[in-house]
Amino acid sequence: MSTENTTPAATTLWVERTGTRRYTGRSSRGAQVLVGSEDVEGVFTPGELLKIALAACTGMSSDAPLARRLGDDYAATVRVSGAADRDAEVYPRLDEELDIDLSGLDADTAQRLLTVVARAVDASCTVGRTLKAGTEVSLTLPTR
Repeated sequence: MSTENTTPAATTLWVERTGTRRYTGRSSRGAQVLVGSEDVEGVFTPGELLKIALAACTGMSSDAPLARRLGDDYAATVRVSGAADRDAEVYPRLDEELDIDLSGLDADTAQRLLTVVARAVDASCTVGRTLKAGTEVSLTLPTR
C-alpha cells in the first residue's frame, strides 16, 4: 500500500503582456486565452471572462443532475449578462439564464429537476459562491 500523495499539483495561472492592453492568459496545464480591451478583435475582456467563468461554473455544477434525468447528450446553454457600473468599476448585478429542453418531462418532474439543479448550483458553483460572498484580493508589487 503506497502512502504517496496522489493529489494533483495546483494549476499555476498567469498572464503575459503581448501588446498595448493585450495579454495572453496561460495555465500550467497548457491552456491559453486571449485577453484585451473591448476594441480589440478576437479577445475577451477581463469582465467577459468573469461572466464566462460564472456561466461555465453554473453549467458544470448542473451537469450531473441534468445528465441523470435527461441523458448524457442533453444540450444546454448558460447565458450571462450584466452591465458594468463604470463610475464604481464593478458589475453590480449578473444575470444568468439556463436554456435546456424540458419538453419531454411532465410539469411536476420538470419542476423537481429544476429545484435539484438550483440546489446543485448553489452548493457547488465556486465562482458564483465567491461572487456572492465577496473575496479578499491581495496584490504584491515589486519593492524596487
